[in-house]
Amino acid sequence: MTAAHVTLCFLLRDGADGGHVLLGTKKTGFGQGKVVGVGGHVELGETASQAACREVREEINVLVRAQDLIPAGTVDFVFPARPEWNMATTVFLTRAWEGDPSESEEIAPAWFPVAQLPVDRMWADAEHWLPAMISGQRIAVRVDLAADNENVAHVSTMEWADPEA
Repeated sequence: MTAAHVTLCFLLRDGADGGHVLLGTKKTGFGQGKVVGVGGHVELGETASQAACREVREEINVLVRAQDLIPAGTVDFVFPARPEWNMATTVFLTRAWEGDPSESEEIAPAWFPVAQLPVDRMWADAEHWLPAMISGQRIAVRVDLAADNENVAHVSTMEWADPEA
């Protein structure tokens, strides 16, 4: 079974107390109640960067341009107990957008200090790769989930080179 191609885009800003990242509480669907990155499925005919820009607009009502996306890496999620949930994720960062993030039917956005990510409210894998990508590491990550589809069984990382660079 092939993995669904999805994107995530993390908005970053600097504050008086250090860097902040925009995350959102998922209000519906897969991952409901968890704090997640903004993103979703790449639709037929879209590139990952086009999908990231569309998803940001739909989920938090801000405009991000493809040229302002910073490729951060990939995360392949493997759900051995539910292979239909497998995802191949392209991750982007950005420091440039238009508008103020606001709530949609799907996401309630909030800024979090990078040094204090709410990992207790996120998917268990996030702490294994998100801080590294935010700090500028470009990595390819494979996350194998446990049989409960919640906990992490194994994480492997390696350097990542953007194939579009």
